[in-house]
Amino acid sequence: LHWVNEYHIDGFRFDLMGIHDIETMNAIRAELNKIDPTIFVYGEGWAAASPQMPAEELAMKANAHKMPGIAVFSDEMRDGIRGPWNNDKEGAFLIGKPGNEMSIMYGLVGCIPHPQIINDSVNYSKEAWAAQPTQMISYVSCHDDMCLADRIKHTLPEGASMEERVALHKLAETFVFTSQGVPFIFTGDEVMRDKKGVHNSYNSPDEINTVDWKQKTTYREVFDYIKDLIAMRKTHPAFRMGDADMVRKHMEFLPVEGSNLIAFILKDHANGDAWDNIVVAFNSRKEPAKVSVPKGNYTIVCKDGKINPKGMGRVNGAEVVVPAQSALIMHQ
Repeated sequence: LHWVNEYHIDGFRFDLMGIHDIETMNAIRAELNKIDPTIFVYGEGWAAASPQMPAEELAMKANAHKMPGIAVFSDEMRDGIRGPWNNDKEGAFLIGKPGNEMSIMYGLVGCIPHPQIINDSVNYSKEAWAAQPTQMISYVSCHDDMCLADRIKHTLPEGASMEERVALHKLAETFVFTSQGVPFIFTGDEVMRDKKGVHNSYNSPDEINTVDWKQKTTYREVFDYIKDLIAMRKTHPAFRMGDADMVRKHMEFLPVEGSNLIAFILKDHANGDAWDNIVVAFNSRKEPAKVSVPKGNYTIVCKDGKINPKGMGRVNGAEVVVPAQSALIMHQ
């Protein structure tokens, strides 16, 4: 309360939130709500070592549904996209490794119960831990572990082109900003920041941790793409419904053949001039992939690593081709 009243702090992040207890975290949330319910509270839903309190009383990720208004990082989607936290060289969906689709879908709905999520196929959590999608932090990298650019470089075969790394960087961030959770982006990811391959740089010098802003020029296309993703999400509420029942009603995964391909539709959510029946498809294969969609006329707004909300062409019918190693977004 001191930080809020004296310094007007509007958000708090709890490191190793799992060492705190649920009762304390709910008390914090209740006091903040009396001042401003929009003050954001989130944390790491784990602990460095097992605390001595009973597990059911701890503010762990599995207990997030017991802490309304408090959000937790989703390592399920993160690692499903880029690979496990405990092995920097092991990739996942981005590099075409099959079997990660359900973990990513789990994150796309915001880690809530959803009829199309098969929890037994999710990597770390065998049941939904969020009561609302606003309790899930959607991200692919932060200060812990490798940042996204380093991770992609280390999991691709040696000698992979910069063009491929750029494409996969954009694909990863598209997951983050089309998830029903709360998007989180690590400083500099928008300009493909690297940390010279350092896994955890809390004790590294400035030469490792500095953001080289010249990269905003070098990787301007990545910066513009992420800026446009943010603008798209802000403009269209279907990407951020904020309510579990609405997500279950309006968000439906489309059937796909094979692995390393995910597609969903945000259906019947048009309000005024907003887009309706938004189709989002992710393809990490090295070749184009076909996706069956509800028959109709669609305007493409994201394709080949570029975004144009005014449209980049139209497609008609019940099938769309998603280019290799990229996302496609279109709407009616």
